[in-house]
Order: sequence, then structure tokens, then C-alpha cells
Amino acid sequence: MRALRILLIVTVILGGLFVIADRVAVGFAEDEAADRLKTNEGLATTPDVSIKGFPFLTQVAGGELDEVEVGIKDYEADTSGATGGTGGGAPAKIRIDNLDARMKGVAFSGDYSSAKAASATGTATISYDELLKAAKAEPVDVATGVTAKVVGLSDGGNGKIKVEVEATVLGTKLPRPVSVLSSVSVKGDTVEVRADSLPNLGVQLAEDRVRLITDFRQKIDGLPGGIRIDKVEAADKGVDIGVKGSNVSLVG
Repeated sequence: MRALRILLIVTVILGGLFVIADRVAVGFAEDEAADRLKTNEGLATTPDVSIKGFPFLTQVAGGELDEVEVGIKDYEADTSGATGGTGGGAPAKIRIDNLDARMKGVAFSGDYSSAKAASATGTATISYDELLKAAKAEPVDVATGVTAKVVGLSDGGNGKIKVEVEATVLGTKLPRPVSVLSSVSVKGDTVEVRADSLPNLGVQLAEDRVRLITDFRQKIDGLPGGIRIDKVEAADKGVDIGVKGSNVSLVG
């Protein structure tokens, strides 16, 4: 009985030491991955990296991690400029808020210099102020005597975006911006905003002329690790986006 008691005590101690070692190792790995991701993506702040699953050390021995979560508070994605809308002058970067990605099946190289996930899904938000940059420019000549531009984007409820247009007709500025509810969608790597109905700018204009103002598109590429936009939905503070990808590079 005494020998059995000693064996149990030793087993508990060794198990505790293994857990401590495992947690120390995973903490070090998370910090290292976060620093490398910050450098590789040119981030202003260090992202949050969380390695899931236990024990970590046995996952390392197998050369693959079950799941890794990455959180980036502010990410500046590359753009290819806006098309449609008032267009022109769109920024080369667009800020994406709270980009959270869940990566599954993360395999890494023997020297740990690179890691790639079999699949990844995630969420993020593009604020209305950021998306407005894709439409906002100098007023456009919609037709003889009529100029207009988008001056505001906000939540229109029921998954719609409220688009506010400021117009000047024959030299007279309309007393207040006119608004229209628009739908948002994604095609490939491009976010598209299209008016469900057209605003009354004070004169009768052909639909295609008015849509030069109300409708616009913003291409977004250069997301981290090669993930891509999968879906979009209008929300309170901006457009919520879903992202996904395969063979996504975590580091290296």
C-alpha cells in the first residue's frame, strides 16, 4: 500500500509538471506566432493568437495544431479603388475592424519557420465611415444642371444601408440630403452597394444617371494569409463581413 501511495503521488506530481510545461510552451508559441504575424503583415499592433487543444506538446510532436484563433483589432487591407458611385480618389487602404479568424489543421514546417492552415473562417467589420470613402468624392455632374454626391452611410434596418445623397439642381442646393435604402452584397473580392429604389433629386433623370451616384463598389484584397470575403451584411455600426479560405498562411 505504501508503494502504491508513493506511485500515485509521483504520478500526480509528474502530471502537474507536464501540465505546467505544456502551458508554458503554448504561451511561448502564441507569443512567437503573434510577433511573426505582426511582422509578416506589417501590423501596427500585435495580434492575439490563441492555440486551442490539449495537450499542446503532443500536437507539436505530430506536426499539426488542431485549431488556432487569431484576432486583429485594426487591419488595413489593400484596395483597387472604387468603381461606380461618385468614385475616384478612393484610398489605397481600407481599415477593417476586429478581424477574428479560426484556423483548423495548422501544419508547420520542421524548423517552425512557416505554418499553414487547411481551412479558415472568420468575421470582421467595415465601418460606414470607411465604406463611405469608396463613394465619396467631388460632386458628379449627373445631368445638365444637376450635380450630386453621397454624403453619408448608416444602418437602414432590416439588413439595408441608408445612403444619403446631397444634390444641387440648377445652382440651387436641395434643402436637405435625400436618402435611399440600399442592399449590400459581395461578388468575388468586391463589396457592392446598390440602391433598392432611386432618390428624387428634384428633376426627372434616367435611372442609369442617378445610379452613377447611389451605386458603388469597393474591391478588397490583400487580407491576411490569403483569406477572402465570403459574405456581407449591413449592421448597426457598419458592414459585417464573413471571411474564409483554404491553405491559409499563418506565418512564413
